[in-house]
Amino acid sequence: MLFNSLEYLIFYPIITILYFILPYKARWILLLAGSYYFYMAWKPVYIVLMLATTTVAYITGLKMGNIKQKEKRKKYLYLSLIVNLGLLITFKYFNFFNDSAKLIANNLGVQYNIPNLNVLLPMGISFYTFQTLSYSIDVYRGSIKPEKHFGIFALYISFFPQLVAGPIERAQSLLPQFYNENKFDYDRITKGLKIMMGGFFKKVVVADRLGVAVNTIYNAPAKHNGIQFIIATIFFAFQIFYDFSGYSDIAIGSAKVMGFNLMKNFERPYFSKTITEFWRRWHISLSSWFKDYLYIPLGGNRVSKYRNYFNLFLTFLISGLWHGANWTFVIWGALHGVLLVIEKAISPLKKRFENFMGIDKRSLIYKAVRVFITFSIVTFSWIFFRANTLNDAIYIITHLFSDVGKLTNYQFMATSISSMGLTKFNLIIAILGIISIETVHLLERKRDICEWISNMPLLLRWSIYTVLSTATFWLAFSEMKQFIYFQF
Repeated sequence: MLFNSLEYLIFYPIITILYFILPYKARWILLLAGSYYFYMAWKPVYIVLMLATTTVAYITGLKMGNIKQKEKRKKYLYLSLIVNLGLLITFKYFNFFNDSAKLIANNLGVQYNIPNLNVLLPMGISFYTFQTLSYSIDVYRGSIKPEKHFGIFALYISFFPQLVAGPIERAQSLLPQFYNENKFDYDRITKGLKIMMGGFFKKVVVADRLGVAVNTIYNAPAKHNGIQFIIATIFFAFQIFYDFSGYSDIAIGSAKVMGFNLMKNFERPYFSKTITEFWRRWHISLSSWFKDYLYIPLGGNRVSKYRNYFNLFLTFLISGLWHGANWTFVIWGALHGVLLVIEKAISPLKKRFENFMGIDKRSLIYKAVRVFITFSIVTFSWIFFRANTLNDAIYIITHLFSDVGKLTNYQFMATSISSMGLTKFNLIIAILGIISIETVHLLERKRDICEWISNMPLLLRWSIYTVLSTATFWLAFSEMKQFIYFQF
């Protein structure tokens, strides 16, 4: 079930109304049944995988909780990791590794006949698997006690607002909330609805429009020119941001209405002044997951300089693979790993140079230049993320600036833009949408926009709500589009 579907607009109010009507002790049953229905609306049979993941993590968690010696808990941790990672690798990565092995064997003249698996990638498997793994690791470490209520634990794994594309919640944060007796609260509910509305606007008004132009260019790169590659790549940077953060906003808002707090997943990432800062602001729940469960266990920055560089690179290499079973994602992750290593290595030299030149680091121009450079680097790296194949990515990169000399040719520019699949009206709406959203993000450095609007006079406040909601539903694309991160 998609958030941006009529089915969800019927499902969610029903679940929410019943949630507040039912007695406190029965609410977990409603939420669990609703979450399973939400997932099974896509492909019912794959609920078996989620049940297997849930059952193994639950049982191994209880077993680890009954053993005081950490060393003796390892076998149950390994069992949970093997089962959960095994399912993820089988369904998401088997064909990728099998094709890679086949290619290597063919180049070596070795016969290789292992067939690929003919299976669909279970929706959201990367997200709920990581949520399960963090629980098992935390119980093993003794950071949390195992959850004894199977139904509540199953709800933690399957909670429908963040089930398919996060945020990836931690057990110590989300599990206790299912025991809270959340009451109807007007202020909380209206704030949740505002967050949801912002998410819908990002997705159906802006991201889906940008996606038309991006798909037109990236699905047939040989038919297009360098100017179109530049525009489509910039459009994709905003498309993936609004698509994914839009999903996160709808998830966070949906949960807040019922009284549950999910972690913030984005924090104005395109205003970052370094790649390091970007990754503190982008997909925060995943970045923090890799930091806590991979980077730090590898030694983090508590090791030698070069080992630290290796840890950083490996973490982002694996992060790239997490995003998809394709070499384009691996290279995208590796590229960010290299960028972070370079940034860390030259940081002392950069500081000395800035001090020597007497650069005012508080200067608006200085900050703006750094933001522009960081955005440009991040946007360039998105080429690997969006390209359908590695060959497509290479073609786009090698032709990216081939038509820069024609920037002043009005006819060429007009023709290039008009043939990107968007009408003039939709192009204007998309650009105005980007400007509007980023203006809000800029203002949010100083204040919470939702709180600011809430403190406005009643007439002005409701005028803003009416305009935003009307614009969202009037300007929404009629065709239903899947969220980008559903494929991961």
